[in-house]
Amino acid sequence: MGRILSIDYGIKRTGLAVTDELKLIAHSLATVDTSQLMDYLVAYCASTPVECFVVGQAKQMDNTPSESARVIEPFVTALCSRFDAIPVVRVDERFTSKMAFQSMIDSGLSRKQRRNKATIDAVSATLILQTYMQMLSNGCAPAPINPFNPQQ
Repeated sequence: MGRILSIDYGIKRTGLAVTDELKLIAHSLATVDTSQLMDYLVAYCASTPVECFVVGQAKQMDNTPSESARVIEPFVTALCSRFDAIPVVRVDERFTSKMAFQSMIDSGLSRKQRRNKATIDAVSATLILQTYMQMLSNGCAPAPINPFNPQQ
């Protein structure tokens, strides 16, 4: 059994979060320079079994794709192509940055620590993963997408 890995994709930086082996707890994994993300994922998946990728889906309040969706979609296509045996699930990421910032305040991080955008990205990825895990436990998780693996 593998872990579930969450991706909060950004133009400059990408936050990553992962579950424990039993898929009970989500915790931040890293913030990676987006230009090096695919290499990082290849190395991570070579050393740690990954059962599923969860990628944040950028939407506007009216449920239409946001501006950042045009940057995320090519990455999702590349991810599906590169890891065709690992399902990819999309989860709404609206408000995760704001919720991440608030959770950092609630956890007592200093103002200087809260200004670290890398920390916000990693916490956002964790929130996306927690959302997915909650959906799984409620029996309403979205179906995986992977156009390169029609058996899914």
